[in-house]
Amino acid sequence: MNRIAFQGEPGAYSHQACHEARPGYEALPCRTFEDVIETVREGAAEIAMLPVENSTYGRVADIHRLLPDSGLHIVDEAFVRVHINLMALPGTELSDIREAMSHTVLLGQCRKFLDEHKIAPVTGADTAGSAREVAAAGSVSRAALASDLAAEIYGLDILARHIEDHNRNTTRFLLMTQAANHGRRGGDAGMMTSFVFRVRNIPAALYKAMGGFATNGVNMTKLESYMVNGSFTATQFFADIEGHPEDPPVARALEELAYFTTELHILGVYPADKRRHE
Repeated sequence: MNRIAFQGEPGAYSHQACHEARPGYEALPCRTFEDVIETVREGAAEIAMLPVENSTYGRVADIHRLLPDSGLHIVDEAFVRVHINLMALPGTELSDIREAMSHTVLLGQCRKFLDEHKIAPVTGADTAGSAREVAAAGSVSRAALASDLAAEIYGLDILARHIEDHNRNTTRFLLMTQAANHGRRGGDAGMMTSFVFRVRNIPAALYKAMGGFATNGVNMTKLESYMVNGSFTATQFFADIEGHPEDPPVARALEELAYFTTELHILGVYPADKRRHE
């Protein structure tokens, strides 16, 4: 069976993303994002599933720093709705619950429900780990906040479903492999191109570098900067654009970008997830 590696414990939302995006693959849990990348580089898994941003909390820390030097290529993206469920030992009633454990981010996304039911938040290391701990502790007064998959894995009953405060909370994942695939594929949502670059040390270099996308009508959906090598002056940019490098407008924009950059590296060309435009 093919394998897809993710960061976290079984039942984590990254695990859920693996099930949704590649249901025929065996999901392989890893301790860190670096471990996920190394697992694919060593050939122990074919695909790395990496979260890059959340619609509520923004960029996932450290991911963009890892991508350029990973040696892997983006071949797909997956948008996964973060549905949060309250789960507890089988036979437990909602009225029995006094505490709910989860990662601090999830606790913050369920404040209205917890306040309404007078449930005290308890910070856990992560979501799936909290579900595992509740299952092992055997207390009917403590619940966990986690995914449907976590409840299934750890044998917990879901007492309340989809209790998140914001009903559009979504995490975007990138699927990466050792081999690049720049072919046109996917449905009607079109293609995406992701790349990193560093601008030349000339006045208004970034402004000039971006001009080619504007004049050629290429939609840039993401542009983020981050420092590299511990220097305040060495800045690298990560960008996502709509389109394929062989599209004439994209080709012209990338050609103009190359003129104003010292480095330009395409990380992947891949189908846009249909939920991107919802």
